[in-house]
Amino acid sequence: MIPAAEVRRLRSLRDKRCRQELGLFVVEGEKVVAELLSAGYRFEAIYATAAWQGERTAEMTEDEMGRASHFPKPSPVLAVGRIRSAPLPARALEQGLTLALDGVQDPGNVGTLLRIADWFALDRVLLSPGCADLHSAKVIQASMGSFARVSVHACDLVETLASAHVPILGCLLEGTDIHSFAAPRDAVIVIGSEGGGLSDEIRRLVTQPVTVPRYGGAESLNAAIAAAIVCDNVRRTRVKPAGA
Repeated sequence: MIPAAEVRRLRSLRDKRCRQELGLFVVEGEKVVAELLSAGYRFEAIYATAAWQGERTAEMTEDEMGRASHFPKPSPVLAVGRIRSAPLPARALEQGLTLALDGVQDPGNVGTLLRIADWFALDRVLLSPGCADLHSAKVIQASMGSFARVSVHACDLVETLASAHVPILGCLLEGTDIHSFAAPRDAVIVIGSEGGGLSDEIRRLVTQPVTVPRYGGAESLNAAIAAAIVCDNVRRTRVKPAGA
């Protein structure tokens, strides 16, 4: 049996303020927990019913899981992780490829963008203060295990990019066709919010606007779709170092 206070604590972790106060987050679901374990992520605790065949630190009844769960239909496993905030190393942006998210508020998009960064082996992801919380269950579930593999840093994006000494590629409708663009070896790719695109402050810091050319009548692309197309072209055309 799990104490009622522990069940309440697990349930409280759906709230961002509680996550920040306790320094913990929760993730639920057989697939996502298994993916994070497979990626080498070390949880603080794993609560599971008899239906879960994997690793666990505490057994729960189905009734207890139902009360602790964040889902209308509870999963047989719920895991708790420690929030770890790694500062961005000085001059880190000067080496490799960085994906920066400027006010991307949809948790599903943020999680998908982590998967994109993982797929294209980008070196890091930056989150502006207006982005969805990295440790929300929806972000982690949408990342499909990439949460454990991608280096993510929450930061003041304006201040960080203002001091960057590399090209800043901003996704803008009026930008250069990404298919005709030879990407630099080291760069920051900036994706804006779903509704407003890049903020004015970030637009002023962009050194190279790029766009996915439009052939039809759609007004815009989903942020994650646009990022995937841009990252694919940057990765394929990236200028290699001399002698490589």
